Amino acid sequence: MEITAAVVREKFGAFTIDRLELTDPRPDEALVRIVASGMCQTDLHGRDGYYDTPYPAVYGHEGAGVVQAVGNGVTAFAPGDHVVISFPWCGVCPNCRRNMQSHCMKGLDLKMRGTRADGSTLMRKGGAAVYSAFFQQSSFATHAIANERYMVKVRKDAPLELLGPFACSGQTGAGAVLNSMQPRAGDSFAVFGVGAVGLSGLMAAKIAGCDPIIAVDVHDARLALARALGATHAIDHRSRNDVVAEIRRITGDGVRFSLETSAQPAVLREAVEVLMAAGTCVLLGSARSGTQVSFEMPFLQYGRVVRGVIQGESHPQEFIPTLVDFLMQGKMPVERMMTFYPLAEINRAAQDSSQGTTIKPVLRMPD
Repeated sequence: MEITAAVVREKFGAFTIDRLELTDPRPDEALVRIVASGMCQTDLHGRDGYYDTPYPAVYGHEGAGVVQAVGNGVTAFAPGDHVVISFPWCGVCPNCRRNMQSHCMKGLDLKMRGTRADGSTLMRKGGAAVYSAFFQQSSFATHAIANERYMVKVRKDAPLELLGPFACSGQTGAGAVLNSMQPRAGDSFAVFGVGAVGLSGLMAAKIAGCDPIIAVDVHDARLALARALGATHAIDHRSRNDVVAEIRRITGDGVRFSLETSAQPAVLREAVEVLMAAGTCVLLGSARSGTQVSFEMPFLQYGRVVRGVIQGESHPQEFIPTLVDFLMQGKMPVERMMTFYPLAEINRAAQDSSQGTTIKPVLRMPD
């Protein structure tokens, strides 16, 4: 079928709106009409060649929409279902066999190669391949093909245009807290960087009853929103060169948990240095290959843990509906960090995101 999609044709190139041919769903796939798709830095890194995805390519990995058709082997979904398309995993590697799908050993390839696992593409233009299985969805388009095991059915009374970011930034930040850290009420928490991932983690920390909740950032508007969403303290990193000392002054012994989202080595070191004995720092920021940071070995010996987490270590079919319930209960008002753009204005959305004036761009698809 013919669809409208945002295509990037070269490294660092602009998104161009084009008409493409989308393949039919296979027996284990579904055709989804995308209502809206979040945009995050991973999409822009893809555009700029970080992952060696071939060009031309269609990005987008936070798609939410309505099932239009299903393959004859699909049993869990039917036309009319509301769905969020989450991350892919292979199902057969050692981590998948241990029910650790977010750490799938073939996950990076499935996300970034631009094709199905067998090398086939989902979209074409004039008979030529368009690499369009980004995160096995490429949701910067009016329609997407998704494998049934990567889709999550969501309640129909929830506004679909708000749900796409739960596929990545929402479940990454909130999952790092609720699934990986598993804090107890009263545990101290600090988040370094309150973009969409950091704010999702902050809201999850509030749900868990953390106290204090400390937000660190360089944007006044983001710090103000962090306060409104549950931060008990907000620290402007631009005006303080003693962030570690300030957090230790607030907490006395340091924090039980810290969350790092900036991918800057100096900031990660701060996120570790604020830990109390036996505290844990979770790294979510996506750094380029070769980026390094050092820590004092005796400091780490006191039970402190530094670990990376992918996709919030989530089981999406269970966790995303939980996040949607939190949204509907008013506990996770993600709409407060969203700015909506029509697909035709995708380049403005990308620019606003890169400049920090928009926290979470969400693209609405044309009818």
